[in-house]
Amino acid sequence: MDRKRDKLKITEWAAEDRPREKMMLHGIRSLSNAELIAILIGSGNVDETAVELSQRILNAAGNSLNRLGKYGIDDFVKPFKGIGEAKAITIMAALEIGRRRRDEELPKRPAITHSADVYSLMRGQMIDLPHEEFWVLLLNRANRVIDTLRVSQGGTAATVVDVKLIMRSALQQLASALILCHNHPSNNLTPSAADDKVTAKIKAAAALFDMAVLDHIIVGEEGYFSYADEGRM
Repeated sequence: MDRKRDKLKITEWAAEDRPREKMMLHGIRSLSNAELIAILIGSGNVDETAVELSQRILNAAGNSLNRLGKYGIDDFVKPFKGIGEAKAITIMAALEIGRRRRDEELPKRPAITHSADVYSLMRGQMIDLPHEEFWVLLLNRANRVIDTLRVSQGGTAATVVDVKLIMRSALQQLASALILCHNHPSNNLTPSAADDKVTAKIKAAAALFDMAVLDHIIVGEEGYFSYADEGRM
């Protein structure tokens, strides 16, 4: 049989077997190294799909990305039909980005050990606001900050908080704990009934996913109020 005529193109594969669709369905970590390279080169040649060509390129490098990272343009172009200079440069650029990412020093995530740590972290971006903003700090198991999220922006006396958005972000980033934070432009640090209500609401929602709400900080220009310090958590 004519292999070229009978061979399935990638676009004819089942959706879960095509690299881009597979990534969309199952996440990027589900892809093999060959599938990742296939996404970079986009197409194969008349005899091979992009995945098959990528597998052959990897095999030539002993299935080592480190060895492949030492390849020059000619090492890609000359032995592999379907790989021109543009595709070779794309692969080399991706491997270089990976190398630089590996060598880049990871930023130190601040640790939260006391309410004052939260105030120190958030004070600078909240004290001069003429309106209320509600923020959430996402923490890992070591109480280090994964991310800080501005959940809502309101008026001078209140802001509406959507608990669903908070929990979605917390789940996506696999947070273990949350700290709530908002400002009072009036600099009156006394919690309102609405503050108490939203604290309880978020705490109850987080508990469904085994996440703790450790504190709720109200930020003012001269200081702060901590629900945890006041025994109100």
